[in-house]
Amino acid sequence: MGVSATAAELSVPEFLQLVADGHRWQILTELGRSDRRVGELTELVGRPQNLVSYHLAELRKAGLVTARRSAADGRDTYYRVDLLRCRNLLGAVTEALHPGLSVGHQGHEVPPARGRPPVVLFLCTGNSARSQMAEALLVHRSGGAIRARSAGSHPKPLHPDAVRVMAERGIDIAGNQTKHLRRFTRNRFDRVITLCDKVREICPEFPGNPPAVHWSMADPAAAGDDTDDAFERTADELEVRVELLMGELTRPDQRRAHAH
Repeated sequence: MGVSATAAELSVPEFLQLVADGHRWQILTELGRSDRRVGELTELVGRPQNLVSYHLAELRKAGLVTARRSAADGRDTYYRVDLLRCRNLLGAVTEALHPGLSVGHQGHEVPPARGRPPVVLFLCTGNSARSQMAEALLVHRSGGAIRARSAGSHPKPLHPDAVRVMAERGIDIAGNQTKHLRRFTRNRFDRVITLCDKVREICPEFPGNPPAVHWSMADPAAAGDDTDDAFERTADELEVRVELLMGELTRPDQRRAHAH
């Protein structure tokens, strides 16, 4: 079964038909947890690579999944699910079934913490941009209810454009120090999130084996003449990902886990 509609034209029935396939739904849920390569998805869903590649192509055609070449190995491609598009389409399904079921999205508010607040570690290569921005956004957006740290495999000075785009969002990181990931290898975290393909390949294990999540994001500092726009795009993407992470970490089952 193929889906011929483009992403812009995808209707409610076509969306339901697309995700009703068990293999595609499993691929979407796996990508909802972490960006993945085809080989990883093949192992996770237990299906041949040609079948996984076919379903990925259908999901990409529908605008539900995007792809980006790995910065660690140009022969690899990381796939990412567009969770906001999925949310909007699922909302359209609900509204089509009955308008009274639709609830507007008001942004995520973190309820008061009970017990130990969740702690997240963000990692990239230089700890000069992506991981610093993610750390700052998570702390700011959660009102401090979620704690965050960041580090790099090869720390270098904080990038001025990272400071600028955060300041434009009302967050001051100008005084932040960059740190080596070795500083945190004995600490316990609820999530360890790599934002750089190269760091993912060398990420150490952490006490308690916290879930390892990968957000495959290009280094905005390597964008050449497009650096300003690259930092804006990075901040925009991080805001979306951080909001979704907050929703995951503050689910009732996750909050019970943090309390123990």
